[in-house]
Amino acid sequence: MMQIRPILAALRRHRIATFLIALEIALACAVLCNACFLIVNRIHAMHVVSGVDEKSLAYLVLDGYDRGRTNDLNARIIAGLSAIPGVKGVGVLNTIPFGDNSSINGITIDPARQRYSHEINTYIGDAASLRALNLRLVAGRMPTTDDYRSIANGFVPRDSMVLITRSLADSVWPGENPLGKDFWCIDFHFRVIGVVDHLTIPEPESRAAAGRDFSAFVAATPGNEMGGGYVIQADPRELPRVFREVMLAIPKIAPEVVVDHDGSGLLSDLRERYFLNDRAMVGILLGVIAALMLVTALGIVGLASFWVQQRRKQIGIRRAIGATRGDVLRYFQIENFLIVTMGILFGVLLAYTLNLVLMKAYEVTHLPAAYLVTSAIVLWLLGQLAVLGPALRAAAVPPVVATRSV
Repeated sequence: MMQIRPILAALRRHRIATFLIALEIALACAVLCNACFLIVNRIHAMHVVSGVDEKSLAYLVLDGYDRGRTNDLNARIIAGLSAIPGVKGVGVLNTIPFGDNSSINGITIDPARQRYSHEINTYIGDAASLRALNLRLVAGRMPTTDDYRSIANGFVPRDSMVLITRSLADSVWPGENPLGKDFWCIDFHFRVIGVVDHLTIPEPESRAAAGRDFSAFVAATPGNEMGGGYVIQADPRELPRVFREVMLAIPKIAPEVVVDHDGSGLLSDLRERYFLNDRAMVGILLGVIAALMLVTALGIVGLASFWVQQRRKQIGIRRAIGATRGDVLRYFQIENFLIVTMGILFGVLLAYTLNLVLMKAYEVTHLPAAYLVTSAIVLWLLGQLAVLGPALRAAAVPPVVATRSV
């Protein structure tokens, strides 16, 4: 078994080359850790649970109508779209998961309204929209007819009956039963009548992971105060055809309106569109990782090949005094392992430094130690595979050829 001390002595004689390869490995470690961490975070974000029946829903956004006649528009749209074959339901809803027009509000459980503790998104809709969303109730009850009240001042009913998500309930009233609890937003009062499993905010990436499910559904009668947003329910197999017919029917039902094509579409398409940049980011980061691993491997191969060429006499002497091919192979493998280890130790510091920068710039969480361990293992394996070719060539040189080559 080759001793480590002679290997370290040999590395000290090649300080610059050793330092450059170790630095390259350190940079690879730092980038690999954080790139993988970002990829996992983006994939996790793209698989956020919306809480609604996505496969059965489409959303329609209209604009350009007379706000004073919103109630008439709502009636025409609901009647006209409900007549289309395949439509199971049409409801008025102010926004939809992965859509625009987010209603963000600060809330407080302090009756004096002095301390606002949470920021939530409010979905405001009628009974048909709630049926279409198909939320999973985990506690309490769904709104009854009497719970749907008229909207005041263009926001929500003055006293609103609401459903909130489980995560919001656990955060606002930890360890308590949220049913019947009250909270306020400015002059508006809300009372919790039910808790649903999930209902993601319309723009989940606008909030830290812990707050992406901080939503409330407000039972309301739209009237003239709310319109232009309509959720459409149909069988998943017929939904694409139904929505095409909806788009063709709108000019006949309400010729005065303008369809917002960016905000309208199948909910599955809205999700796809919303996470488009995330998928591009994942692809770019995977490309960066692949390129970085290739460059690192080529650097190790190049250095090992150079050192094999430079050490032909040394290899020949070792072979002549009894060193086996396995001894020569292990020498280069141990040498590479030491260089990679030095690079990883420095790379850990770089990885945490880069993570601190990302935490400030993009609000990512702290880098878990598991990513450092995984990256170290990957780099050790990469180093051993990269040095294997040059090491095998060195081990295959006959002693007499090595000594005569000087």
